[in-house]
Amino acid sequence: MTDLNNIVLNALDDLKAKDVVRLEVAELTDVMDTLIVASGTSNRHVKSLANNVAMEAKKAGIMPLGVEGEGPGEWVLVDFGDTVVHVMTPATRSFYDLEKLWSQAPKSRLDQAQDDGSPAE
Repeated sequence: MTDLNNIVLNALDDLKAKDVVRLEVAELTDVMDTLIVASGTSNRHVKSLANNVAMEAKKAGIMPLGVEGEGPGEWVLVDFGDTVVHVMTPATRSFYDLEKLWSQAPKSRLDQAQDDGSPAE
């Protein structure tokens, strides 16, 4: 996992993101290598999570290429090029179901035990 992905995952964990999933999509698209999806408990929480991701990356000298959706806060996308972060409310996440859309990608759910009972990555 790249340093950026560690920064993103730590920034999400710092503010208690829910249901964080990392999808490795490099073999499915030329647009990005990693897709990180997380949920916030409210619009305010979604905006705070996305802002924390951008701020922590900036502290490490990594500038996002763009941030979209901060106004409504139901779905905020932070684009770093090779890594794209989607932070959504649970209802928005359920409606768009990005994990199913990218279901061919190897997935790691980072906040739950794996199916075999071993700790998550």
